Amino acid sequence: MRIRLRNEAGGLKEAKVGFSWTTFFFGFFPALFRGDLKWAAIMFITSVAVGFFTLGIGAWVPGIIFSFIYNKMYIKELLEKGYRPADEHTQSTLQTNGIIAA
Repeated sequence: MRIRLRNEAGGLKEAKVGFSWTTFFFGFFPALFRGDLKWAAIMFITSVAVGFFTLGIGAWVPGIIFSFIYNKMYIKELLEKGYRPADEHTQSTLQTNGIIAA
């Protein structure tokens, strides 16, 4: 499900809500391509650290965990940066998913 967020300058960003298949398959690269350098670095360092301690076997575990939470974190950061729901559908979707209060 896609949502649209708009800032005061008129900039528009689209984001998906729910499970992040791109993060599941490509790890930290979707965050990197979105310009979300903080979370890209966190995902990369977490995967490397877990992979190091499990001799590479567990490096995929953080990717699965971030797949469930990354889209929600990305949307919350956009809202903190001044983006607002662009339409009623986006508003209701964000409320239904517990990202913003009613």
